[in-house]
Amino acid sequence: MNLDLHGKNALVCGASRGIGLATAQELASLGCNVLLLARDAEALATARESLPKSDGQAHRCLATDMGDSAGLADKLRPELEKQPIQILINKSGGPAAGPANLADNDAFEQAFRQHLVAAQTILRLALPGMRDAGYGRIINIISTSVKQPIKGLGVSNTIRGAVASWAKTLAAELGPEGITVNNVLPGFTATERLDYLFRNRAEKSGTSFEQVRDAALAQVPMARFAEPGETACAIAFLASPAAAYINGVNLPVDGGRTDCL
Repeated sequence: MNLDLHGKNALVCGASRGIGLATAQELASLGCNVLLLARDAEALATARESLPKSDGQAHRCLATDMGDSAGLADKLRPELEKQPIQILINKSGGPAAGPANLADNDAFEQAFRQHLVAAQTILRLALPGMRDAGYGRIINIISTSVKQPIKGLGVSNTIRGAVASWAKTLAAELGPEGITVNNVLPGFTATERLDYLFRNRAEKSGTSFEQVRDAALAQVPMARFAEPGETACAIAFLASPAAAYINGVNLPVDGGRTDCL
């Protein structure tokens, strides 16, 4: 099975921590040159130092806000002109928790810019490099909510669904060019985001963090939460030559928690 990514260049968004950082590390371990993107320049520099690097590999950082479409394009364009990418990993922080009916318009608009508009902005800058190389992998790290909406995450459910439909549309458009577009759907993963969601749910329900955590754990057939690196392995496989015929799928990495097929 060909997992070799030597000579390939990847852009990993949300790469300073959690699943994004684990993905950058996994791609680097397979030989990829990685451009790490997130808002925090200091955290990015620390993340870059953690990436494996063999002879000829070089990793870079780009500090920018994915919610600022114009600024994102202005900062990313010269980076991709200098070194085009063949692998794009889209990831951004999840919207605030809360029911959809109480969310104001700004919450939806901000999430739409940060997730879908940002992904489209990056796509248009990245596609020429993929076409020139004859190799393209676009992987969106979203949520199991695209299969089964999650209570209390109204804005997130809505926006993640929009990204999934965007990706499925692109898969049909770009597949004939050898560019695949897939979504990875993490389940409960041991990250700062999961801690935030559990704390928020405990506060709203008047229960303890431990009770919320244990109730969530009871939903997972594997009886544990995922480590970020486990999700990163699925992402890296989809980025590899071995996954050339996998296109337009939503791949849950959730320990079997999602009830639907």
